[in-house]
Amino acid sequence: MEDEKISINQRIKEVRHTLKLSQVRFSKGIYLSNGYLAEIELENCKANDRIIELIASKYGVSRHWLETGEGEMFDKAPDQKMGLMIGLFEELNPHFQDFLLDLMKKLIKLQGQNDPPNSSQSSPV
Repeated sequence: MEDEKISINQRIKEVRHTLKLSQVRFSKGIYLSNGYLAEIELENCKANDRIIELIASKYGVSRHWLETGEGEMFDKAPDQKMGLMIGLFEELNPHFQDFLLDLMKKLIKLQGQNDPPNSSQSSPV
């Protein structure tokens, strides 16, 4: 398989490109400096188990794929809107994060009031 020939470092870069995230945003999501991520992608540093686990849990990437190149890249298909929303949310200071969460709760309540009585929502809340 071709993925087995590329390094784990290159697979990490491939994940970032697939998610359409800059090094800054991707590294921020896994609590890593963007300089260190750049060094990983340039193969100057090794990705340790902690980094692999953070990427897997934060971005839904298959740990097995990261380590071996076998199987699917993601444990589940990434939701691009959700990924964008999470990235933007993380850039807000805590006060604005709380404000946004309150606003979302109010929007869901308002949406429920505006739904016709027999309609079902497309996703549970």
